[in-house]
Order: sequence, then structure tokens, then C-alpha cells
Amino acid sequence: MVGLDQLANEVFEAVIFDLDGTLIDSTPAVIRAWDIWTSEYGLPPIDLLTHHGTPSASVVRAVMPEDLQESAMRRITEIELANLHDIVVLPGAIEALASLAKAKNAIATSCTVPLAAARIAASHLEPPAVLVTADDVVHGKPHPEPFLLAARRLGVDPRHCLVVEDAPSGLEAARAAGCFTLAVVTTTPREELYADGIVNDLSEVKFQADGDGIRLKLVDLPTGAAHQARPTSS
Repeated sequence: MVGLDQLANEVFEAVIFDLDGTLIDSTPAVIRAWDIWTSEYGLPPIDLLTHHGTPSASVVRAVMPEDLQESAMRRITEIELANLHDIVVLPGAIEALASLAKAKNAIATSCTVPLAAARIAASHLEPPAVLVTADDVVHGKPHPEPFLLAARRLGVDPRHCLVVEDAPSGLEAARAAGCFTLAVVTTTPREELYADGIVNDLSEVKFQADGDGIRLKLVDLPTGAAHQARPTSS
């Protein structure tokens, strides 16, 4: 872990964002959808924090017998697509994507293509051209494949990418891919986030893109507030 100050001294070739919990807040919709799903199947409530950042298919496989997994996956997709009305953009997300409009950036999400598209549309977010979903990979987060694929589609070395994530599983995937990591404290307690740098949300940073690459700039915070970083010895 390099630390937040050192992260601000790096020059990146691309930035790869997670979607849910990083760019948009879908937590109420997610909780509501899975509560409906477990109720329909007579299952106890699922600890969504444990599974946060992983594909829905992984959750379904963990709790359903094999012969019901396909239909159960179709059902959770239907329910999630019907629960979009209170999805909103998180602070700093619009500005971050706008500042990178002419630079290499992507979204790598554990959503399926239909769900990612629906949530992006519901939030009125302007997404980058490169979108990697659960439908594009064999292994979802915490496996590095989503970020490796995003880097490949962007035409860059993953070691020169910055990944922005809110979930431990996503950060694990990014580290395994060899990427630098920036965590936002939007869904997961700060002490559970292991990243090069940690901020409360994207409003605390700015991205500056030019011919040399992409730089991360720290926003001046009000008196008494402070950016947080993991010790470099971690």
C-alpha cells in the first residue's frame, strides 16, 4: 500500500470505477430486492454486507440447490430491475466522470448487463464507453478478471490503472490485478477497507487528465476533517 499522499503523486494511464456504492447509491434498492427474493423462496435474510461487491449469481449459488439456481437467478434479476426508483448518484461521481471524459476510464461492475444499464439510466449517470459486467467474465470479484478485462479493453497495463471501489471484494480483485486502489467509505466501515488511499466519497478528490496521464488531486477539506490512508507498512 503506497498511502494516499503517494497516490496523489502517481500518474495513471486509466481509472476504473466500480458502480454500486462507488458511483451510485443503490443500497435501499438492493436490500429491498433481496428481501423480496428471500421471502418468496422461504429463505432467511441474507447478510448482504458479506456478499457486497460480488455477482448476484455467487449469492444465489451459495444459498440455493443447483436445480433451482437458474430460475432463482432469473427471479432476482426481475426483482432488481423492478426496484430502481430510489437509486441516486453519489457525491463527486458526476464530476469525476466528466473530468475523465477525454481520458481512459471504465466501469467494472458485478451487475449483469441489463441491471447495470438500468441502474445507470435510473441514476442519470453518464457512463464511460467501456463497461465490464458480470456477463463479460467467467470469474467475478474478488477474482481479478473484471479489472484485467477492463484494462485490456482500455489498452493499458493494469499496473498503471487506478481502481476506485467501496467493497472489500472489489479491492481484493483490484490488488490481485496489480492496480492501485482508492477506497470510498460509502457502504463498508473504514477499518475493513484495505487500499492505497481512503476517502469518504469522490467529492474529496479530483481527477486531472492531460497528455501525460491522469493525476489524483486531493480536495481541501473543512477544518477538522482529514483524508485517511492505510499505513504504508500494511
